[in-house]
Amino acid sequence: MVSAAEQLASNLNLGAFAKAQDLKNRLWFTLGALVIYRLGTFIPIPGVDAAAFAQAFKSQSSGILGMFNVFAGGAVERMAIFALNIMPYISASIIIQLMTSMSPKLEALKKEGESGRKQINQYTRYLTLVLAAFQAYGIAIGLEGSRSDAGSVVGDPGWFFRATTVITLVGGTMFLMWLGEQITQRGVGNGISLIIFAGIVANLPSALVGLFEMARTGALSTFLLLALLALMLGVVAAIVFIERAQRRLLIQYPKRQVGNRMFQGDASHLPLKLNSAGVIPPIFASSLLLLPITAAQFSSAQGGGPEWLQTLVAALGNGQPLHLAIYVAMIIFFAFFYTAVVFNPKDTADNLRKHGGFLPGIRPGEKTAEYIDYVLTRITVVGAIYLAAVCVMPEILTSYAGVPFYFGGTSLLIAVSVTMDTVAQIQSHLLAHQYEGLIKKAKLRGANTRGGRR
Repeated sequence: MVSAAEQLASNLNLGAFAKAQDLKNRLWFTLGALVIYRLGTFIPIPGVDAAAFAQAFKSQSSGILGMFNVFAGGAVERMAIFALNIMPYISASIIIQLMTSMSPKLEALKKEGESGRKQINQYTRYLTLVLAAFQAYGIAIGLEGSRSDAGSVVGDPGWFFRATTVITLVGGTMFLMWLGEQITQRGVGNGISLIIFAGIVANLPSALVGLFEMARTGALSTFLLLALLALMLGVVAAIVFIERAQRRLLIQYPKRQVGNRMFQGDASHLPLKLNSAGVIPPIFASSLLLLPITAAQFSSAQGGGPEWLQTLVAALGNGQPLHLAIYVAMIIFFAFFYTAVVFNPKDTADNLRKHGGFLPGIRPGEKTAEYIDYVLTRITVVGAIYLAAVCVMPEILTSYAGVPFYFGGTSLLIAVSVTMDTVAQIQSHLLAHQYEGLIKKAKLRGANTRGGRR
């Protein structure tokens, strides 16, 4: 039975959503922008034979191109104008963020506030343009050298094809970057994350249809189908639980006197996320691990490669013990590395001391920083193990159990995390709308009361 209070809260939320016209406009704008993005993933770049490229792509879909194709919503396998997607911007953002923690000049710029943030964003855009141009030129060269049973992928190779390919792909990436910024400002949620999310979930219907088709034809038993669906739901529930998990450190503030009044000391919490690194460790680990495999595939397409590279690729194949061991080690390493980049215990301890806060039983300053670092290291161990388990489980199921687990750990993490963030922003808009309504009612009642007294 639903309590009366819960039912009343639900009615208030539905009523607030019906009256929140600004939120409706933001949602419609977000949906419209995502529709434009999806349409762009079906527009091919000029000069490419679609049938020949589709055959050539199948031989390389297990490499880094396959991972990019998942993030791009199938735009890579169609070689569309959005084939690079927003990945150059993500790479540029990560590089700038890492440089900010290493460069005193960028770190000082970050502390300048809004003006410094705008300057850093401008640097990120410039770096995005450079990275997209390099990647687009590499794609053009790769397309010119690719062949399949249907013939050459590029009908008229040369500098004109390379120039048009670079301009088209770079223009697509810069447009998506602008579109993501517009979604962030005028829509709901983080625009860049929503674009990646839309690309990932675009393949969900076809994946489910393929799964049920395998069950219908007998290639997959009904029990295994139900177990696989239950496992997917369990993984999603585990991701939600871990991503919301926090270790809260109690913070005490001493009593203070303002004038003749004595204010009692307050208490609050310092929340430390169990997974502070987010989805960055799996992305970095996947990219570095799939790089030699993709290089060997391009070498074989060009007429073979060195023997040691072929041996390395065989040992790093999907599901191989060496592949799984290095993958787990890289995820754990990047989890600790990126957590150290995004969270500085010393800065946190200094801010607490400046505002008069302290951890009970811990001396302010250096001891507080050491204690926070101690707690953060312990919970990061749990977060790194969680990331490794979520990302390695699909590899084990696919390679050893023969289970068609369509969504890898990285894509599943991104999909669930973006959904949680977007829902949280929608709830924030609803709460803001309710507060605005209460303030207007209070002002109106106050005006009526003054008018009645007169």
